[in-house]
Amino acid sequence: MKYYILAGEASGDLHGSNLMKALYKQDPEAEIRFWGGELMQEVGGTLVTHYKERAFMGFMEVITNLRKISGLIKECKRDIARFEPDALILIDNSGFNLRIAEWAHPLGVITHYYISPQVWASRSGRVKKIKACVDHMYVILPFVKDFYDTYDYDVNFVGHPLLDAVANREQADAVAFAQEHNLDERPMIALLPGSRTQEINAMLEVMLSVIPNYPDYQFVIAGAPSQEATFYESFLKNHDVQLVMNKTYDILSFANAALITSGTATLEAAIFKVPQVVCYKANAVSYSIAKRIIKTKYISLVNLIMDREVVKELIQGDLNTKNLKHELDKITNDSYREQLFTDYFELEKKLGGAGASDKTAKLIVDITNSENN
Repeated sequence: MKYYILAGEASGDLHGSNLMKALYKQDPEAEIRFWGGELMQEVGGTLVTHYKERAFMGFMEVITNLRKISGLIKECKRDIARFEPDALILIDNSGFNLRIAEWAHPLGVITHYYISPQVWASRSGRVKKIKACVDHMYVILPFVKDFYDTYDYDVNFVGHPLLDAVANREQADAVAFAQEHNLDERPMIALLPGSRTQEINAMLEVMLSVIPNYPDYQFVIAGAPSQEATFYESFLKNHDVQLVMNKTYDILSFANAALITSGTATLEAAIFKVPQVVCYKANAVSYSIAKRIIKTKYISLVNLIMDREVVKELIQGDLNTKNLKHELDKITNDSYREQLFTDYFELEKKLGGAGASDKTAKLIVDITNSENN
């Protein structure tokens, strides 16, 4: 069958690549066309547009790029119409993907949404739109299924794909990794400032500001696949820090602690059992708007899933050198780390076990076969 997949951002590329592998297992003759990144491209199929083309963070950034976004949506609709897929698979990235679903569904295209838009966090009124234009929803967090149940919308809880992504990776050799990236024997503190240009600019400098306080540790920036190494050069000039590009999982597997921009990486660090401080700072206008519409108590996936504060969140004005040092002191302390590890194991149980990609692919293939016959 023919599958058209729309994924945005580095995390969407990761989950899309694993879903594509599972689809090819279920349907070896599958023809796949997609919007995504390098990881999806390595699996096969045809890349139409890279997610870098639409990596906008925050309300103001979206508003100032409306013309470009509108053009990409028109291009996407034309390409889907030409391809005539048996199934349209949308991965997260709701601002873009829901517009495509609204257009495609009335045309009779079977729509599958993998990794639900965060309607449980803000603008829950979008559930009505989702029910109207998404035929099949696959959620990766247990509380999200409970949320949709209250709206009488039957969705599939498939478990979290990060469990598969972490379990299936090839473990790097510690000595070889250190030699390749000029690392020494000191314990490592990982800096994960995000993947978008705006968030890296907002977060990385304050993360770097704590380095002089920790001479017994070495700091490593996890360079995002959406950026070129040259982008980070201005941040490296005045700091004792190493940059390692496109090796986030290897970095987390060796890290003693981490400072992380809120997003998927907070959950990845938890699965790797890395003590962390969650950081978030946005454009003042974007943050003001977000604060009015987001209804959750927490911003990190770790705390949202556990429904309590497991990891510290430093948001907006609270994200400063003094607070960051205070929290980093705590997560490098053995007694604090012990409790954190216990919480991380409890978190992993809540995620529903391995096999999310395979479960989702089987459901998509079976449903699409059934509805096309």
